[in-house]
Amino acid sequence: MSSPAPTRILLGILFMLTAGLLFPVMGGFAKLLGQDYSSLQISWARAFGHILFLSALFMPRMGLSLFRTRRPGLQLFRSAMLFTSNLNFFYAISFIPLAKAAAISLAAPLIVAVLAWPMLGERTTRGRVIALLIGFLGVLVVIRPGTALFHWASVFVLISATAYGLYQILTRRIAGIDPPETSALYSAFVGGFGMFLVLPFVWIAPASLLDVGLFCGVAMLGALGHYCVARAFGYAPANVLSPFQYFQLLGSVAVGWLLFSEFPDAVTWVGAAIIVGAGLYIGWSQTRRA
Repeated sequence: MSSPAPTRILLGILFMLTAGLLFPVMGGFAKLLGQDYSSLQISWARAFGHILFLSALFMPRMGLSLFRTRRPGLQLFRSAMLFTSNLNFFYAISFIPLAKAAAISLAAPLIVAVLAWPMLGERTTRGRVIALLIGFLGVLVVIRPGTALFHWASVFVLISATAYGLYQILTRRIAGIDPPETSALYSAFVGGFGMFLVLPFVWIAPASLLDVGLFCGVAMLGALGHYCVARAFGYAPANVLSPFQYFQLLGSVAVGWLLFSEFPDAVTWVGAAIIVGAGLYIGWSQTRRA
């Protein structure tokens, strides 16, 4: 199998960077909503609005073929992983700063690197294994378990990062099978429709037009972001794209500062730098080998 052309890899990187701009703003909106609404309701709104928005965007061009998938089981499992990631992240940022949550979630590319060998056949080396261990050490620096600065909500961000890593691996596996528009739509099915079972127990009617706008914003930004992710993995390998997720950290710092006057402390920056350095080495070494 031939390697992707450089121009296609560049397109994949650009799509991933665009997603890195959209997701922090979505997280900021979700954190604002989390002050008054359940993370379950926010997660449902993100997923169901995602379905409505992408259906309106793509059905005029694709019709019912938008819903046609050759691997429904894989698409639904992938959707379940994304819903698990969103639910845990939205719950966690109700308790911890957005930038700290974003720093911990940088573990997702490391998880992709761990799973890329058994699930995608992208072999690893001793150097990358060492880089992975260093990266996870950086995660511990950010979380600081066993100290007074540790917050239990950090564990939910780790769960979110693990689920999101699986989601990305599955997105790469489905990239050559279904169109990116179909994959982007299916990514929200489990959260959008499955949550109807529990929604009556957690539902609170939006109190203002601003809240309605925030719910819609979470949905549209999430939909566009995951469409960009689906397009990105259609152009470039997972091991090339994953390090560019670190762009989200800068966006999350900016959103946290603008909306909540939050700014990460020095230790968080050190831990984030360790994680980013490890991830960049992994991406560089795999790209260099290719």
